[in-house]
Amino acid sequence: MECSVASTTVASDVILHAFDWSYAKVTKQAKQISQLGYKSVLVSPPMKSLKHSSGTKWWQRYQPQDYRVIDNQLGNTQDFTLMVNTLRRHGLLTYVDVVFNHMANESDIRDDLSYPNALDLESYQSNKDYFEAQKLFGALNEPLFTESDFVEAFGIKNWRDKWQVQNGRITGGPKDPGLPTLLDNDNVVKQQQAYLVALKDIGVKGFRIDAAKHMTIEHLKKVWTDEITHDVHIFGEIITDGGATQAEYELFLEPYLKHTRLGAYDFPLFNTIAKAFTPKGSFTSLIDPYCFGQALSNRRAITFTVTHDIPNNDVFMDHIMEEDCERLAYAYILGRDGGVPLIYSDLNTSGITDRSGQPRWQAQWESDDLRSMIMFHNYVHGEKMKMVEANDDLLVFTRGHKGIVIINKSVRSKSVSMNWSSSVNDALTGRKLKAEDGVLRINVEPNSSMMLM
Repeated sequence: MECSVASTTVASDVILHAFDWSYAKVTKQAKQISQLGYKSVLVSPPMKSLKHSSGTKWWQRYQPQDYRVIDNQLGNTQDFTLMVNTLRRHGLLTYVDVVFNHMANESDIRDDLSYPNALDLESYQSNKDYFEAQKLFGALNEPLFTESDFVEAFGIKNWRDKWQVQNGRITGGPKDPGLPTLLDNDNVVKQQQAYLVALKDIGVKGFRIDAAKHMTIEHLKKVWTDEITHDVHIFGEIITDGGATQAEYELFLEPYLKHTRLGAYDFPLFNTIAKAFTPKGSFTSLIDPYCFGQALSNRRAITFTVTHDIPNNDVFMDHIMEEDCERLAYAYILGRDGGVPLIYSDLNTSGITDRSGQPRWQAQWESDDLRSMIMFHNYVHGEKMKMVEANDDLLVFTRGHKGIVIINKSVRSKSVSMNWSSSVNDALTGRKLKAEDGVLRINVEPNSSMMLM
């Protein structure tokens, strides 16, 4: 039986994933983000990671060197605190990535497992005023972790072997020593909890657990106690190849849902959507995907059409949806009832462009389409969803008496007639439709959606 979200967990609504944005950029855009209808902003891991005058790659943000200070390519503790406070003033909550499975791969500069390394500890002392100003907790004159805080080193070879996945190192191949995997012991749990408490004290209201499938349920439960989870929203990144009956779901996501009260990325629903919105797919699979184990429960799901891993890792590239499919899929996840929608934005980390030659996800978050979809989502939030019609190419559902969502993925126009007593406006086009004799007759253009209010 699936557990519900803990009563102390507070989920926000639409989240902007400002992937790899600097804290200063988020601060600068806070007012616009709020005006567009977003309720929260998820930022990349606020901790110490490699930085360089010429810049660093996005994935280096996911290789922690120290939890006790925020000092990375995106900014420092002072920048981060200003961002959190600015977002709060604009009615926005701050969510952060936390990386608790591993530490940075620094095998190219040393052969020990003391974090931070000796040079960084020396830097703390030689730049004492600066680092004391960035400190979140603890004493910076001693290591956070030592050799005894890590699992014995070996690379994961079989990704369907649960023990290997949760004890081995994530590597880039046989010649890569990989990311040192943290042990589930008292010191590791203590430091991770201290870090979370420090972030909560600053004002963080949500946490995304990076690489959650690589952590044991026991470790997760020790870190995320009732005290830690109180008054915040937590969700884990557990990438699966589908829902119930699929191997990765049964190995990793099902136990997580059963034995914790935390939320998760709804990869089962994503896989269902990705198939349904293709030309050969059918919208009938979206009638009640949860009933068939192809979606998470409404209260635990983070819904999405793309996450940062999909366009930025070769192994997931085949999960990128076609542009038109993704646009229609956004109408579905922002129109449906249940889950917290997450809208992905980056600064062209993948180099993938749209059909006009622009970075595909850089400006999408502020597009007219998404602004209108978010407006509709906020307007009908909390209204019950009722399926009206679902066939291979046409999907129609209502949101109480306040809204109607129509999605047509075919290459032909579709006609829809339904009982409706009032006039409606399409949030996407501004078009006004009038019901006649209690019937609303609608012509839906090919490859388009309507969100009627």
